[in-house]
Amino acid sequence: MKKLILIAFLALLSSCKTVTKPENKFSWDGANLYFLMTDRFKNGDKSNDVNFNRTEKAAILRGFEGGDLRGIIQKIDDNYFSDLGINAIWMTPIVEQIHGFTDEGTGKTYAYHGYWAKDWSALDPNFGTKKDLKELVEKAHKKGIRIVLDAVINHTGPVTNLDPVYPQDWVRTSPTCTYNNYKNTTECTLVANLPDIKTEDNTPVELPKMLTDKWKKEGRYDSEMKSLDEFFTKTGYPRAPKYYIMKWLSDYVREDGIDGYRVDTAKHTNADVWKDFQKVCQDAFDEYKKNNPSKVLDNEPFYTVGEVYGYGISQKQIYNYGDKKVNFFENGFHSLINFDFKGDANKSYEELFSSYDRLLHSDLKGKSVLNYLTSHDDGSPFDKNRTRTYEAATKLLLAPGVSQIYYGDESARPLEVKGAEGDANLRSDMNWNDEKTNPETQKLLKYYQILGKFRANHPAIGAGFHNMISKSPYYFSRILNDDKVIIGLDIKGDLKEVNVEGVFANGSQIRDFYSKASMPVIDGKVSFYSNSSVVLLEKIK
Repeated sequence: MKKLILIAFLALLSSCKTVTKPENKFSWDGANLYFLMTDRFKNGDKSNDVNFNRTEKAAILRGFEGGDLRGIIQKIDDNYFSDLGINAIWMTPIVEQIHGFTDEGTGKTYAYHGYWAKDWSALDPNFGTKKDLKELVEKAHKKGIRIVLDAVINHTGPVTNLDPVYPQDWVRTSPTCTYNNYKNTTECTLVANLPDIKTEDNTPVELPKMLTDKWKKEGRYDSEMKSLDEFFTKTGYPRAPKYYIMKWLSDYVREDGIDGYRVDTAKHTNADVWKDFQKVCQDAFDEYKKNNPSKVLDNEPFYTVGEVYGYGISQKQIYNYGDKKVNFFENGFHSLINFDFKGDANKSYEELFSSYDRLLHSDLKGKSVLNYLTSHDDGSPFDKNRTRTYEAATKLLLAPGVSQIYYGDESARPLEVKGAEGDANLRSDMNWNDEKTNPETQKLLKYYQILGKFRANHPAIGAGFHNMISKSPYYFSRILNDDKVIIGLDIKGDLKEVNVEGVFANGSQIRDFYSKASMPVIDGKVSFYSNSSVVLLEKIK
């Protein structure tokens, strides 16, 4: 009893000392990534809300709402992302979109989401300017946040009365994919009126006249042609459609220093497209670093994560089309979006964590998966009614792999909106007012902030080795080289006694990041008081 009192006293005494922040070394394998829809996150510049005469009344949440790069910059300046422990931001595509609208099934729809490209070489003014993008990247980098843009090479935007179809040597407009084999998944249109880029074809083609005419009107034809000539001379690639697009997308890497691309509809092209794309982007990234040595964050390679719809971690490295198996990890991708996670999140903590640890350090060793529970196009999210918000946060932010917070997960943004149809429900405006006025929202946000910062401070959480210390109470460790943590979940009682033997040495000063209590390791154990059911132990350096 005397020994317990002494430990508690030492813990109280230690908690008054100045705490040194742990070294924050970044790893893509343990990244804490925030995914936002550019048009729905925050409107920072109302002067760019309407462009190209996009004035028709759209169906609910199917028109431009005003979100832009300036709004994202404002939240970077406000430390919103830093306070969440975010070290990478993925934004929906920001290239120039089709000018018109479609009117098929769900009512009039503009390209607010960014996946209907018209001109990959320009930014859509609804989202902002190249100057805005450069400022955003520089400000994010100064706060240790990487920027991931969204790449669409599979298709153009739909044809409208304002947007003619690209030439036949660029796109196909039929047949529609049936997804029953490789060819019927890659050489077809995803849906009607979504022209498919002929990415399997290496035949040189001319630029579409509508594009060159547009550049001439904008006064940038000569510079664009000169830049294209330099690219094809340097790379030796044929002037096939996919390589034009790769060039345009890599310009945002070379000129602005973006750190990665999330690749849309990756399984709908030949896999070798992405191997070439990664090489083009890596070369551009190396060039940017060479030209901007003072802005280099680290030696991490250019990051590519693929949306191979239907891929899950249980498939390890192979995606099966039925008649053909493809390893996307050997074709340009460091990571793939893990469509298994929202189902696996129904498992117990230990079953989830240990199975992911085993897969990531064996079959997927050297690669990673991006885990999500909510997204912009998954109509069956883990917590659609926002009744399991804390469980969702805990499993997402503490699971091995890359964590993807979808904007509003941290504030329980509603995923059903009256009058909206289909995926529009998932894409409502960010609920900033709830964060200002709703105590429950503020409490949830604080929880995300604590777990997010702890995760950002410790790459071991996402990329390290998992080991259960005890089943009841439930404690486990994550270790990646010298980065070591111990985490406890659903811990009852205010007095916490934790066996840390083999992780933290006797005499080490340990802090519980959740309660901020600090204490020494005595006889392989720590003891402290906290009214939280979550314990986040780290060594004070």
